[in-house]
Amino acid sequence: MGDIAAWTRNGAIAVLTLDNPPVNAISQAVRSALVEGVKRAAAEPDVSALVIACAGRTFFAGADLKEFGKPSTEPFLTEVVDTIEGAGKPVIAAIHGSALGGGLEIAMACHYRVAHADARLGLPEVTLGLMPGARGTQHLPRLVGVSKALEIIALGEPVSAPEARTIGLVDEIAEGDLVEAACAKARSAADAPPRRTRERVAQPVSDDIYEQFSQRHAKKFRGLDAPKAIIASIRAATELPFEDGARRERDIFLKLRAGPQNEALRHVFFAEREAGKVPGIEGGEARVIETAGVIGSGTMGSGITIAFLSAGIPVTLYERDPAALKRGLAHIRMVLDGNVSSGRMTREAADRALSAVQPTSDMAALANADVIVEAAYERMDIKRSIFAELGELAKPGAILASNTSYLDLDEIAGVTSRPADVIGLHFFSPANIMKLLEVVRGRETAPDVIATAFKLAKRIGKIAVLSGNAWGFIGNRMLAVRREQAEAMAVEGASPAQVDRVLENFGFAMGPFRMGDLAGLDLGWTPESSTGSTIRERLCEAGRRGQKTGAGFYDYRDDRKPAPSQEAEAIIAGFARDRGITRSSFDDAEILDRLLWPMVDEGAKLLAEGIALRESDIDVVWLNGYGWPRWTGGPMFHARQTGLPEVTRRLRALGIAPSDALMNLANEDSA
Repeated sequence: MGDIAAWTRNGAIAVLTLDNPPVNAISQAVRSALVEGVKRAAAEPDVSALVIACAGRTFFAGADLKEFGKPSTEPFLTEVVDTIEGAGKPVIAAIHGSALGGGLEIAMACHYRVAHADARLGLPEVTLGLMPGARGTQHLPRLVGVSKALEIIALGEPVSAPEARTIGLVDEIAEGDLVEAACAKARSAADAPPRRTRERVAQPVSDDIYEQFSQRHAKKFRGLDAPKAIIASIRAATELPFEDGARRERDIFLKLRAGPQNEALRHVFFAEREAGKVPGIEGGEARVIETAGVIGSGTMGSGITIAFLSAGIPVTLYERDPAALKRGLAHIRMVLDGNVSSGRMTREAADRALSAVQPTSDMAALANADVIVEAAYERMDIKRSIFAELGELAKPGAILASNTSYLDLDEIAGVTSRPADVIGLHFFSPANIMKLLEVVRGRETAPDVIATAFKLAKRIGKIAVLSGNAWGFIGNRMLAVRREQAEAMAVEGASPAQVDRVLENFGFAMGPFRMGDLAGLDLGWTPESSTGSTIRERLCEAGRRGQKTGAGFYDYRDDRKPAPSQEAEAIIAGFARDRGITRSSFDDAEILDRLLWPMVDEGAKLLAEGIALRESDIDVVWLNGYGWPRWTGGPMFHARQTGLPEVTRRLRALGIAPSDALMNLANEDSA
């Protein structure tokens, strides 16, 4: 059977062990070995049953990434599944690690499933804009019922082995050696006819079950094609004979696979993995991080503290104002208690996290921290003062990080005697939840400091993207361009509600004006320096500073829902009159073009300047930090799909000259 498969005997039980490290991906060689193994078991008269197991740390954990985007090769997974299920002798799956995607489809084709207690089983294809295509939507409802099948497939969330046992997905939890337990199950099943999943009945449910499930997860499913397709395919399992349901599943699967969302989500899948590959640091040794310090106990500092604590990293939390420190600790406790209530964390883990935070109003207490993250007010004088002190008191080798979202990291590092230790770690709010971490490399940041930042990001559950040192870095620099266009259109005659609606229809959870009101229109604004030179300044001067004051671009009722505001519209119209701007109406297509394509133009500049390493890194930033709809792949991927020459044409139609950087990309695209 070659190097990938081993055939052994345990008495009358044959054991087929597959070994395709690191995760036993279901390659063409694995598929061939499975078909050959089942046929060999059938051909050998002294074999009474077959156990399928995997070497290494996991059962089949999914498709082979090397085959993504390439033509399928025989034997197809459907053939493997049908061969296993159609075997004349019992076939038992011995599951450890993860049985995901096609791995679970293989397991469900087996006649019995024995799992290690730590195993996880799931069908996560929905995250790639797909659904199971090898009988998964037909087998699973027959094993666990429609309601549970909907959760596992349409939400893409794996279940633990104990839960799988409870719902009927697994027959036994192994006590002791897994393969021995599977062989014992094989011996007990050897004299009975194979128990085929396809021969079970998937019990129909009322339409209300499907409707309630869709409504319950409407926010998660918004804009996605796959969940609706999954629901239709699961419904087919209850309404059609197995063979007809399997054909229906395959038709739906192939349409999804050929659709734009699958291509975009595959791009996202690989882009998020590629972001961690930084030239010059790969394979470099990272510094040891065992303790952290955080400066500032406000919303951002508290969130960063929670992120560290949740990863088991003790934190010394510094705040100069004792009252503010007390509020920060109360917020941390509230969030951790909420995690316990929601089931995201055990009470024991929350208590352990709370005991690992040391509050202090003495900055000297940070002296022994391995990494110190400054999350103070976004003012250069404040940050320079903090880093001048940190440079003296932090221990040798400690990493000094700023959470600045706009400011010049080199200027901050320049006040220390150790700029090689200084790096930007730009968290996104709420920092304990948002996945993105922009890692900002200064002019003198040491390679091992960058390597440590990426390793730390992974440890605390973040997706890190490297950015060069430039105003706003990657995300906020592009955001500023979008905001400028949105506010210009408001002055020129588009209502904030129309602009927001267009962007939300594109797939964002919130448009630019609602986002501005939520964040606060007075960020960086002071009455003393206000000149009324922007509509934001005029709104702030009128006391309309966003949700927190009950008024911004919108009016807000007690439920915080936005309502169009005549007062805000009058302020905007007055600003237009003062500037001599004639207002007119906009169609939705023009609004969308003005919101998206100038951002892409700015992205091209970021690439040309070396601030962003890759187009895909820009996509990762916007997907994980700003709510760009994943099913479109991110701003740069979306522009590529639209066609960069077409993007430049649309920019010119708007009266915006494309940058040389974008023109160069467009010329390469059309070459």
